Amino acid sequence: MPALKPKIEARGLSFYYESKLALKNLQISCAEKQVTAIIGPSGCGKSTFIRTLNRMNDVVPGTKIEGQVLLDGDDIRSPKIDVVELRRRVGMVFQKPNPFPKSIFDNVAYGLRINGLRNRDRLEQIVEKSLKEAALWEEVKNRLGENAFALSGGQQQRLCIARALAVEPEVILFDEPCSAIDPIATAKIEDLIQRMKQHYTIVIVTHNMQQAARVSDYTAFLMLGELVEFDVTKKIFTAPANKLTEDYITGRFG
Repeated sequence: MPALKPKIEARGLSFYYESKLALKNLQISCAEKQVTAIIGPSGCGKSTFIRTLNRMNDVVPGTKIEGQVLLDGDDIRSPKIDVVELRRRVGMVFQKPNPFPKSIFDNVAYGLRINGLRNRDRLEQIVEKSLKEAALWEEVKNRLGENAFALSGGQQQRLCIARALAVEPEVILFDEPCSAIDPIATAKIEDLIQRMKQHYTIVIVTHNMQQAARVSDYTAFLMLGELVEFDVTKKIFTAPANKLTEDYITGRFG
C-alpha cells in the first residue's frame, strides 16, 4: 500500500452482476495527488472497479456490492452520502469522448449551471480556467460558441476533461481515455495527466502498458476480478513480485 495519505480506497471490495462475481475482495489504496493505474486483460474488472469509486454502477440493475469504498475515510455508500455531491468530488472521463450537443462554452459550464451558478462573469472565468487546465484554451478561445462536435476527437476528450474540472473535483477517474484517439492526442492527454496530479488524485484504467508506465506512480494489476499485485509503478514494471504480473506486462498473455 502507498505510504502516502490515501484519498480513495477499496477495502474488501467485492462486486456482483446478478450471480457473477466481477470483483473479489479488492484492497486498493489510491494516494492523494498521485496517479494510480489499473491494468489487466479485457474482462478482468478494471472498468467495474473504477465505476464503484463514484457509484456509477448504482444505475446497473441486478448488481450487489460488498466491502467498503472510502473517500477521505468516509464510506461512500453510507446513507448520509449525497450521490450527486459524490460525483462532483469524484469526476469521470470515459473511454470515448462524450461531449453534449451544445456549444464548447455550454459543455464546460453545464455542471456549474446544474449546481446553481448563474453569474455570467463567474461562469466565463471558470470556463476559461478549466479549458486552460485541460490544455485546450488556446485552440478554442475564439470558437466558444461553436458546437462541441466540430472539435477533433482528441479535442473533444480534452473538452470532457475541462467539463469534469469545472466543478472542482478532488479525484478524477479516467476509463481508457486514449483508446479512441490518435497518438498525438494521446501524448497531449498523458502530458495533461502528469500536470493535473499536482492538484488532483487520479485513477486511470488503461490496456496500454507503456502508458501505465509513463503516467502512473502506482499500478494495480487485476486478473479475473482479483488483485494480483499492487505496488509502485517502477517496481511493477521492472521487478514484479508475481509471475503472473511479469507474464502480463511482457506480453506473454492478455
